[in-house]
Amino acid sequence: MIKTRLTQLLGIEIPVMQGGLQWLARAELASAVSNAGGLGTINAMSFATPGELREEIKRLKDMTDKPFAVNVSMLPVMTVGEMYDKYFDVIVEEGVKIVETAGRNPEPYVPRLKEAGVKIIHKVPAVRYAKKAESVGVDAVTIVGFECGGHPGMDDVTSLILAQKARKVLNIPFFIGGGFADGRGLIAALALGADGIVMGTRFVATKECPVHENFKKWMLEAQETDTMIVERSIKNPARVRKNKAAFEVLAMEEKGATLEELMPLIAGKVGLQAYLSGDLDIGVIACGQVVGLIDDIPSAYDLVRRIESEAREVLQHLQKRVM
Repeated sequence: MIKTRLTQLLGIEIPVMQGGLQWLARAELASAVSNAGGLGTINAMSFATPGELREEIKRLKDMTDKPFAVNVSMLPVMTVGEMYDKYFDVIVEEGVKIVETAGRNPEPYVPRLKEAGVKIIHKVPAVRYAKKAESVGVDAVTIVGFECGGHPGMDDVTSLILAQKARKVLNIPFFIGGGFADGRGLIAALALGADGIVMGTRFVATKECPVHENFKKWMLEAQETDTMIVERSIKNPARVRKNKAAFEVLAMEEKGATLEELMPLIAGKVGLQAYLSGDLDIGVIACGQVVGLIDDIPSAYDLVRRIESEAREVLQHLQKRVM
């Protein structure tokens, strides 16, 4: 067991959180991470209705008795109707004890979640947003750096800087994300001041993740230079796999394309089609620079346990080097 403020707050053994991974973060993956001692996560926005989310939570509870989280990414433009209240209703009614919010300010939901005994983690791409989240009463934050897959924010600040800055100004514990894949990374994050790490891309390359095998095979061969940033023009930067669709999006942005014109290539359901079909060029696919560190496809359970073992080995090595 590695003790940090987050392991104590959340009741987990290893300060490793699995990222929200829309479409991919389902009960099989989340339970494997939680059963290994980390914090598994399912993504509420992967489910078209609150009823479907309820069934997935029940499946997850049948597969683990360890803590897990439900991610609710509150998009600036809600594409499935104003159903956030209903998703949070399900979370409370099903007795979920940890929620990760993202996107919009979670303040309207904090009182109800707190009353239900839910620990709230809010995900942000900058320390100033973390401070704001702390001020509205969340219990912890996830801060993601420029290296991360998905949405790293507009500032282009790496996790190396964010972790150290956050430790100076935050009073609540925090996960740091972007560039982490192993025990060495976990120890580095803790040394920089974080209380744990969040990994998205690394957990895609696991046996329990339902992404098509074509994508997993690509990850084994990919380098850290095989990702790129798109969607800056709409103030929603996304780090994605370099592919035909990503370069097309970039070209359209350079010509002043609107959000509506970009949607056929960047919409979440297009990404889902790519994940499941094995066609890696039909849409933008979130992927972090850490893909360059991935060289195997273990089970998620084994990955988490290996990270703990590696972390202990790194600590022992460092202790021998410190006079």
